[in-house]
Amino acid sequence: MLEREIKLAVTPGFHLPNLEDVAAAVETTPVDERRLETVYYDTPDLRLARWGCNLRLRQGEGWTLKLPTTTEGRTLNRREIEFPGDGNRPPDAAVALVMAYVRRSTLVPVASLSTVRRRVQLKNRDGAVLAEVVDDDVSVIQGLRIQNRFREVEVELRDPSADRLLDPILARLRHAGASDEDQASKLVRALGARATAAPEVDPILLAPTARAGDLVRHVIAVSVASLLRHDPGVRLGDDPEDVHRARVATRRLRSQLRTFRALLDPVWANALRADLRWLGAGLGSVRDKQVMSQRLRGRTTALAADDGPIVGELADELQAESEEARARLVLDMRTDRYIDLIERLVEASRAPALTAQADQPAATAMPALARRDWKRLRKGVRGLPEAAADADLHRIRILAKRARYAAEAAIPIAGKTVPRFAEAAAALQDVLGDHQDSATAQQWLRAAGTGSRAFVAGELCALEREVAATDRAEWPKVWKKLARNRLRRWMI
Repeated sequence: MLEREIKLAVTPGFHLPNLEDVAAAVETTPVDERRLETVYYDTPDLRLARWGCNLRLRQGEGWTLKLPTTTEGRTLNRREIEFPGDGNRPPDAAVALVMAYVRRSTLVPVASLSTVRRRVQLKNRDGAVLAEVVDDDVSVIQGLRIQNRFREVEVELRDPSADRLLDPILARLRHAGASDEDQASKLVRALGARATAAPEVDPILLAPTARAGDLVRHVIAVSVASLLRHDPGVRLGDDPEDVHRARVATRRLRSQLRTFRALLDPVWANALRADLRWLGAGLGSVRDKQVMSQRLRGRTTALAADDGPIVGELADELQAESEEARARLVLDMRTDRYIDLIERLVEASRAPALTAQADQPAATAMPALARRDWKRLRKGVRGLPEAAADADLHRIRILAKRARYAAEAAIPIAGKTVPRFAEAAAALQDVLGDHQDSATAQQWLRAAGTGSRAFVAGELCALEREVAATDRAEWPKVWKKLARNRLRRWMI
């Protein structure tokens, strides 16, 4: 489930206010009080906490894993997954979701909390819980002693319709003395500074005087951090965006290792790129089917209403193929090869295998490196035949992507023109990417079946041909914008 909550700090003398008339058609339950005994598990160096996760065993409730927090509006949002069991060994299914963080380390108890919880539930007239307000008095236990105590109030929204309750609930709580001072989790408050340390992959800040090696470390860390943050979501499979972001991170890293190859040990870089290609292929097989399924569903309104169910059937088939590919990918992500790759990527983000050339200023090295990617793209475009094949345009898309990623790497140390160049390269990549997606969809649709399925697939194929024709007419215009001299002055 998705947990959406707001935490508030309170003083020892705080009392939960009466929430009975907080909104129309909402009923409140009496305050119930209970004691919660909770043990949190993490690696000895607190990798989970530093990545924004926590894994806990609560007596009588089982195991709960909370994945990294995001902020949406005023609420803190995070995935919360529950697992049965009350043993002192974390469930294998929970460990598998955070394997990229734990890797070959071990999960051990890192904090024991005893909490007196006072809870009020707000329900609609049908008895469904819309929101909960809890007042937690937390004791951090060390051995047989109370090491620390703190108190907090949480407002958890349990239903999308509960958003309208948030403002009146917060107003009551603030009037009673609560404040928005601390949004940290209980575990972070219990463990202190160690739990708020940067994760093991943390992009360094770059000064204008940075060396080329510093820039390499920075761009590798950015991509590795993105891959690791989306790893649990790829395993869960509840949001296609996780696969997309992980694939982009993998592609960007492979491309930038190529761009920076003059600054890197070739054996080291090539081995890393080879394993990233293996991972990227697995992510790509999932993402391509996701994209095609979404494309087909988006064409439904362009066909007769009677054809809608068959479009849905074809899209469902693609989605099923995507899930099969994701199942295979998850198996690969449990292997030693994948764990070894993550270990090497973490190390690469800290200490890449640099050559002596990496000691020159980044502001000197980066324009020349980006210029090489630009020249390959320009040469590729100039060499296209008048009636370029789909594969030729796909190749131009790849070259545009490399030029874009090179420019994005230069942004921290280059001028204001660089982001505009990167945006123009992304625009070219997008239009050619849409063309490639259309070509791939057409290929799949041609083998989509017989009878009425084949007829609807043919209609869809015709629509995709129109899209591809539009992209073919559009991309030269986008190319001209990218090829303007003023966008490339930073490479000189």
